[in-house]
Amino acid sequence: MADILIIEDEPMMRLGLKDNLEFEGYRIDLAVSGKEGYEKAIDGSYDLILLDVMLPELSGFEVCKKLRQNGNSTPVILLTARGEEIDKVLGLEIGADDYVTKPFSVRELIARIKALLRRVKTEDQGSAEDLEVRIGRLDIHFGNYTASDGDTEIKMSHKEFEILQYLYQHKNQLVSRYDLLENVWGYEEKPTTRTVDNFMVKLRQKVEANPNQPRIILTVHGAGYKMIY
Repeated sequence: MADILIIEDEPMMRLGLKDNLEFEGYRIDLAVSGKEGYEKAIDGSYDLILLDVMLPELSGFEVCKKLRQNGNSTPVILLTARGEEIDKVLGLEIGADDYVTKPFSVRELIARIKALLRRVKTEDQGSAEDLEVRIGRLDIHFGNYTASDGDTEIKMSHKEFEILQYLYQHKNQLVSRYDLLENVWGYEEKPTTRTVDNFMVKLRQKVEANPNQPRIILTVHGAGYKMIY
């Protein structure tokens, strides 16, 4: 069963999550501050991280950003009492995989945990030829989330890798914005389609020889996107 790190400073919430997830069979470790949580998470020994946004010492956003900057790709679900769209977008853009707004039902959270772990397992079982590919200017290794342009490493967020991998898995097919929201973000409280468009702009800047005249990631007006490969 999966190992889950809970980074939460509220004692009742922390222990309640621990009890419920242990009842489901998960192995649980706890941290009570952003600094402690980051120090535990950085070695990558967990299968999933539940990360509160409002934490002492380091915020959940800062913890997630630092993990991704240091190459840690452990799936992260953010927990927060704030529900504004700007917070959701920020959390996703720095590399979080899902976002749950308090108060939430434990059953919903467990369902999201199971769905995210299934998705990661499916990705890990992908065929070897799908893990290392060349897309436009970049050599991409989906298995360890690295990208390079020749000898130059290209920084990409966890979410950018996931979007690019989904497009590659559906190359030469039309992929709607809602396909991406459902299969890459994969939860009910989705960001707007504008968020998808913003990610596409960033990906084109990294993949395309000329981002203003894309040849790899094309827009199908009124419908979505298509990767030509």
